[in-house]
Formats: sequence, C-alpha cells, structure tokens
Amino acid sequence: MAIPIVPTVTALLLLSLALYRFIIFPAFISPLAKIPAAHWSAPFSRLWILYYRSREEETPTIHAAHQRLGPIVRVAPNDISVNSVEGGIRNVYAGGYEKGDWYQNVFKNYDVMPMFAMPDHGPHSKRKRMLSNIYAKTTLQSSSALSTITKVLMEERLMPRLRQVAQSGKPSEFYWLFASLTSDIVSAYMFGLAQGTNYTQQSDVSARFFAHYKARQRYQFWPQDVPSLTRWLGKAGLKWLLVPKWVDEANASMQENVLTMCDAAERVVSEAGGEKDAGFPEDWPNVYAQLRNALLKEQATKTDMSGSVEELVQEQRLAVASEMLDHLFAGFDTSSISLTFLAWELSKPENTVWQEALRNEISTLQDKYDAKAVDSLPLLQAIVQETLRLHAAIPGNQPRITPAAATLGAPGHSISDLPPGVRVQAQAWSLHREPSVFPDPESWKPERWLSSSSPSPVPSPYASEAAYEHAQKEMGRWFWAFGSGGRMCVGSNLAMYDMKAIVVAIWGSFRTTVASDGVRRGDEGMVHRGGYVAEPVGKDGRFLELNVEVLGDS
Repeated sequence: MAIPIVPTVTALLLLSLALYRFIIFPAFISPLAKIPAAHWSAPFSRLWILYYRSREEETPTIHAAHQRLGPIVRVAPNDISVNSVEGGIRNVYAGGYEKGDWYQNVFKNYDVMPMFAMPDHGPHSKRKRMLSNIYAKTTLQSSSALSTITKVLMEERLMPRLRQVAQSGKPSEFYWLFASLTSDIVSAYMFGLAQGTNYTQQSDVSARFFAHYKARQRYQFWPQDVPSLTRWLGKAGLKWLLVPKWVDEANASMQENVLTMCDAAERVVSEAGGEKDAGFPEDWPNVYAQLRNALLKEQATKTDMSGSVEELVQEQRLAVASEMLDHLFAGFDTSSISLTFLAWELSKPENTVWQEALRNEISTLQDKYDAKAVDSLPLLQAIVQETLRLHAAIPGNQPRITPAAATLGAPGHSISDLPPGVRVQAQAWSLHREPSVFPDPESWKPERWLSSSSPSPVPSPYASEAAYEHAQKEMGRWFWAFGSGGRMCVGSNLAMYDMKAIVVAIWGSFRTTVASDGVRRGDEGMVHRGGYVAEPVGKDGRFLELNVEVLGDS
C-alpha cells in the first residue's frame, strides 16, 4: 500500500522543526550553548531546576554547579546564573536589567504591586524616591521617635522576658523571639508604636502567627515558577491540588491585619492634618505618613484631580497598604533570620571569646540607645557583617531579564551577544563563598572584617593595614546581603539599626549558651533552608533554644 506523501512530508517537517527548535538550536546554535550546563538536560528543559526550586534546594544546587563549572552556568534553556562581580552583578544589577514577572507572581498584595515587585525601572525609581529618605542612615540615627521606640521595646518588652527566662532556668526559643522583636520595631517605625504589633509580650500568639506565616512560604513555588499551571488549576477549581486553601486564607488574614494598622495610622495622620505631632514622636507613623503624603502630592500635580483629601486617601489605600505589607514582612523576616544565626554563632562554646569581647565593647557605651555610638563599634560591626555574609537571610536567586546583545560572565568566561529575554540570576550564597575573596568561606570569622590594629579576641589575618584595606575593598565588592544597584534593599539601614540595637540589648546584659539548635546534619548544628529565603530548618517548632544567664549588674 502506498504511503500518503503529503501527510508524511508534513509530519517529517514538523518533527524536524521540533528537533531543531527544542534540541539542535538550544544545544548547539543558541549563544547560550557556549555556557556550561549545570545538568545534561538544562539546554532542553526547565524540569531539572524546577525540581530543586520546588524542594527549596536550588541555592546549594546552583552553588555546587558554580564550584564545578565556573562563574557562569546554564540552568535551563533560557536561564543562566552568574557568580562574579565583573561581568556579573555589576552588569546585571547596576546595569538596569528589568525584573520580569517572577516577583509580581507572589509579591503582589491586594492585587497591587509594591515597589519590590515592580518589573520596570521607571515606576520603581519613582516609588523609591518617595521612601529612600525615611530609611536613610542619617534619618534613622537622628530620629527621636526611633530612639524612644527602641528604648521602650528593649526595656519594657525584651528585658523582662529575658529575665523571666533566666530565672526559670529553662532554655527559650530565640527564633520566634527575634521575629517578635523585629516585627515590633519595624511596625512601630512604620505605623507608630501605639499602632504597631506587640508580639514580644505575647509569646504564644506570636509563635502561632510566625509558624503560620512561614508555613505558607512552602507553597510559594507554584504561583511563582509555574504560574500558568497554577492559574489554570485555579480557574478549574483545582488549585488546592498544589496550594492548600488555608494558604490563601492565611494571606487574606495577614493582608487584613496590615490594613487595620494602616487605617489606625491614617487616623493619627489625618487628626494631625498630615503634619508630625511633636508631642509623642514614637506614635507617629513615619513610613506610612511619608508614602501617604508623597502619593497625595503626586496626585495634586494631576490636572484632573478633584475630591477631598479623605477621598484621595481612600483611592490610594490599597497601594499604600501593599507597600507597607511588603516592608513589614520583609523587615522582620530577614532580620530575625540573621539574628538567629548570629545568636547561634555567638553562643557556641568555641565562640565564647567573641561573646565576651563583644560584651566588653558594649560596656564602653555611655548611652546604649545612641545609634551613632552603637554603629561605630568595630567588633559589633564585624560580627553582624560576618553573620550576614555566611548566613544571609535571602541568599537565593535574584532573577533579571537580559536586554538585547548582553554580555555576561567574568573575564575569561564571558559570553557576548546574548538575546533579550534571558533570565539571568546571581545569589549571595555563592558570592559570599568565593574563596579567593573570603578565605575559608564556610567558617564564621568576624576577624576578617577587623583591621590589624583593631582590638580582637583572635589574631588578625592581615599582616599590615595595606593588606587589610585591600581585603576590605574586595570583600565589599562581593558582599551582597542587601543586593546592589538601584534596586538595593531600601530598608537595609533599618535592618542594620534594629539588629545592632537588639545585639547590644541582649549581650550587654545577658550571657547565652546553646541548649538545642534544631535539626542536626552530622555536626553542622543549625542549617539553612535552601530556597530564596534561608531561614533555619527546625523540628517541631524548635529552631534555636538558648540558655540565658543574667550578668551581675544587669
């Protein structure tokens, strides 16, 4: 029987086209074909990297690929990772590459994008200009409101709780304590002390909230990395197959809580006529008022503007709330993770000398609520900096989208004329573990940030001041805990402020030792989760339990 010619030729052409499109072109012709593949399937399929993303194991997996293959690797047909400054983060993050939709898939609140999720440079820059001054270091260090907030939270909420722990003779879970305290500080600065959270004095309530908050992050992969499938199942009423219904309910509840704080802050601002009340500066909603007033001013420039201030505030209510939610959750989540690992490192038996040296340094402060004096402590700075290097709270991928004719990769490993639309990412985890920049990168060594002339409980790794200055410059280029470029974390100064204030409060008055450090893998003690956010991996709600001892004159 004769074979039908036209259908056969058509089938062969379609097969050839598919072979070229999905195998020959990506593996041999595409500019990305020159990039070493992290896995044999990477040129043809996303399934390999999606598997590790879904398990929150992408960060160590990509790091291992860089260790094997160099500073630029291909992780999917249209997806590459870079681990270098020159040809890497300098090109991508200081070069204005856009974000794409990966961020807005999950970081959009009330169906409104906050600054962090905005894909394009223009709208992001406009929003950042509205907020950057309120988070500037000079603003924070000179803020009487923040100084009062810190004093109240440390003396009236934290100290009594820690003294109670010490008197009980039983260890206490510090991860939830740090989450509570950082939420209280950040929300008080954003919304005013009276309108913010008070989790530090509500240990049972806060533990339930934060456990729920973290549990929902386990399901973030589906809407973020496979949004089409997630939306399709949602339309079919089958989204629960991927994301349990309680996740959406929890998100809605958290959004409602933030709206309540925003509305409470609005009452304070509107009663004061939009101007700061000097009587009780700690209750002024600094960040909320800054954004609210900036958006009102922007509206005032529109020729078609009409309506009362109350009506205009109502129009922007969800835009402000979306921004506030993002700042609040990012603020407490990241700082609490970093503080937990800092506390773990300081409380290890082998690091007793660092805890004692830090305590001696803190004792030199005439006023422990003097932000400038606290910020100038070299040992404290070194301890925080080294913790952020080794235990960055968000060490995972930060994707961007290439423009046309991009060149990426470190000198000697660069690839030019990349097409537009390629997803390119870098990760702090790998940048912070470059051995040529950070010798013995897996070890916690605050001394690497101290000069040879600085007081230190261990010998300096630098033979001279010149060697120290060279190392600091190079480490500074590779340090990426807060990102870089125009989209660098707007709240980095507040994060440094609250972490240092908390460290001074605790280790200026208490001594801590490790009682239990969650899940052990061999002799590692605490370990990070390997996804975008790297909180400690715990067991049964236990992450880091510390014994607390009150010092003699505290």
